[in-house]
Amino acid sequence: MVDLNGQYEAIKTEVNQGIQEVLETTAFINGPKVHEFQKALENYLDVKHVIPCANGTDALQIAMMGLGLKPGDEVITADFTFAATVEVIALLGLTPVLVDVDEDTFNINVNGLIKAITPKTKAIVPVHLFGMCANMDAIMDIANNHNLFVIEDNAQAIGASYTTKSGQKKMAGTMGHVAATSFFPSKNLGAYGDGGAIFTNDDDLAHTLRGIVNHGMYQRYHHDVVGVNSRLDTIQAVVLNAKLPYLDGYNAKRRASAKAYNKAFAHHPNIELPAMANGCQSICDQCDCHVFHQYTLKIKGIDRDALVDHLQSQNIPCGVYYPIPLHRQKAYLDERYLESDFPVTNRLSDEVLSLPMHTELDQEQIEFISKTILDFIDG
Repeated sequence: MVDLNGQYEAIKTEVNQGIQEVLETTAFINGPKVHEFQKALENYLDVKHVIPCANGTDALQIAMMGLGLKPGDEVITADFTFAATVEVIALLGLTPVLVDVDEDTFNINVNGLIKAITPKTKAIVPVHLFGMCANMDAIMDIANNHNLFVIEDNAQAIGASYTTKSGQKKMAGTMGHVAATSFFPSKNLGAYGDGGAIFTNDDDLAHTLRGIVNHGMYQRYHHDVVGVNSRLDTIQAVVLNAKLPYLDGYNAKRRASAKAYNKAFAHHPNIELPAMANGCQSICDQCDCHVFHQYTLKIKGIDRDALVDHLQSQNIPCGVYYPIPLHRQKAYLDERYLESDFPVTNRLSDEVLSLPMHTELDQEQIEFISKTILDFIDG
């Protein structure tokens, strides 16, 4: 699904030299390269504060801790996403409230979001799934009207942009009160191990978050807030520093691959192509509203799982993200949920298929993957 070795070959000298420097200086935790990466990412996103941490799941949890959410507070998020989004809500004793998603974008449904709000609701977690922003104009309007926090789950959309209704272009993760991202190796900006970060433009919140990630300390052995141990190690910062200048180029390569896939599958009655954001009708070189962390088709009218088996038999990797909705997961079963509340998510779990998507894909590979799929469907 990803070719990290091919990507590494293009930056190996910088990565190797940076890692060697860390080994020689032994600045393994919070070394200068961590602060260098923090500043570089702040500049890239045009956000006031980036707080690096150990992984994307920690980033979500720390963001919620920093906002002072209390056990019993309700937090609304999408049913169709990876479990980490709801996992941290439950870990903090908060009450997760799951909402269906849009058919086209896979992102949280705004009408469902409005209906889910109660007097106990304190926050919304929109997930920018597969590389495209949720409807942040509507979400921020709802949050402002109901005095709610917005925590962007930006684990899959770093580098994506969103054009607001006023025409202003903003980067994913910079529109809510706080955002969390992951640097898991397969992400568009991936480390060579775990890593994550929190973004915010709120000075006071940033100060709180910086204490939480470091055991609640601002001064050594003075614990001012309840914290955790969640720090981005310096070797991972070296890798991320090397990759960040290439991120826009990486994302452009992903869009080019998505465009080639789209051309191969266009107008096929059994295949529905990924939607675009902000009213875009197609993928263009200038448009960065979708960064295609995943290239996800909807397979209609045929056995999706049989197609998965066939692809695997041809040594073509693929993924089903996600085969079981969160409301059906054993850990998150809740009598409040009815199957009729999640018609889109339930259908997507039976239809979605994600194909290889990374910076090293070439036309020959895309043609082989596409032909294999079309030959199977057209039989």
